Amino acid sequence: MVETIGAEPSRLSGRLLYIPRMTYGGARAFAAAFRSIGVDATVVPPSDRRTLELGRKYSSGDECYPQQVTLGDFLRIIESPGYRPEKTAFFMPTADGPCRFGQYAPYMRMVLEELGQGDTLIISPTSANGYAGVGEHASDLIRTAWRALVGSDALRKLLLKTRPYEVNPGETDGVYEECLTDLCQAVEPVAILHKERLERIATSLVRSRDRFRSIRIAFDPERPLIGVVGEIFCRLNTFSNENLVRRIERHGGEVWLSDVSEWVWYTDYESQRKLRMAGKGWSKAMLGAKIKTFFQRRDEHKLVHPLREDFRGYEEQEDVRVLFRHAQPYLPHTGALGEMVLNMGKAGYLYEKGADGIIDISPFSCMNGITCEAIYPKLSRDKDGIPVRIFYFDGTQSDLDRDVGIFMEMAKAYQQRKRRQRVRPFLQD
Repeated sequence: MVETIGAEPSRLSGRLLYIPRMTYGGARAFAAAFRSIGVDATVVPPSDRRTLELGRKYSSGDECYPQQVTLGDFLRIIESPGYRPEKTAFFMPTADGPCRFGQYAPYMRMVLEELGQGDTLIISPTSANGYAGVGEHASDLIRTAWRALVGSDALRKLLLKTRPYEVNPGETDGVYEECLTDLCQAVEPVAILHKERLERIATSLVRSRDRFRSIRIAFDPERPLIGVVGEIFCRLNTFSNENLVRRIERHGGEVWLSDVSEWVWYTDYESQRKLRMAGKGWSKAMLGAKIKTFFQRRDEHKLVHPLREDFRGYEEQEDVRVLFRHAQPYLPHTGALGEMVLNMGKAGYLYEKGADGIIDISPFSCMNGITCEAIYPKLSRDKDGIPVRIFYFDGTQSDLDRDVGIFMEMAKAYQQRKRRQRVRPFLQD
């Protein structure tokens, strides 16, 4: 029987835990966080055509595209030479709310059971408790994983703001890989104090900042800034979105990509809201939730503060409620849930920061994407006609470069008449 458990190191002893490649850097950093509590963890291999063959073979067609990709990646591991189910575990979190993401783990359990993988473990914490259900080492793992995700988000941000302007093609990607390895080495040591680990990660990010500053760039203020929102897996997984970010860059754009951290802040907020609705506004559970948020804020500030100059003009919202305020005229967070609220709010926020266009990356038939697509025209009219386009993905795109090219022409036209100007970014002399 396939079993879903918390991430107790004792239950995972002798197993290799595979982390889905939702975002390459984030998955590597998250695997390092698991290694910090003694769990052997790694990232699933890059997706390929076999991923889709297996994902579709064991799907009915009603599941969304990220489910097919993650299932297919796990099944590729199962069919690989030397695979031993008693030595393997898969990480697949879940969530409440309207998104089908909440059904990924149960469906994968069903498929694996049908395939006779009786010794398979699926690690499946939930957003209902802020992903705290990961065993006896939950506190240590969650705090380290949060720092790892903040660090990986920062590195991705440095990558995307630098790569479009590099003088030597490929240099930025090479620096990013070096910095990501440095971050993972700072995250993964076992049995060290939280204070020491935080200092190690912070120092690693300072080294990374300096590496990125050493890259020769030729900044072009005419290059349009494109904000990218959407379903979290599809927008961050380059296989699922067919490397849309790089396509935008090739068409002369720069991308501001919504990060992973905003989803964590949203689940933290929702966890506290549900406690208040249950009459537990003054409770041990609420105190624990607030303490967790306090330390997350403090750790984030410690890690990102040395990069404040480098992120001038790219500042993220200080509180998820900022996104709620931007979403309020279109999708009030009190009446809608999940990514649709964050995407609508982030679109408004990116407009205020001077973006020249907004792209929403969503899986085909995604309810969040469909809801936002119906409302984006109104947001566009309210925001000086900023171009907003949703790109759906299901692995069958025909002429994506053509569509990106058309959108970029719209963004360039808007750039010439827009009223909200972006802040000129920090440029190393």
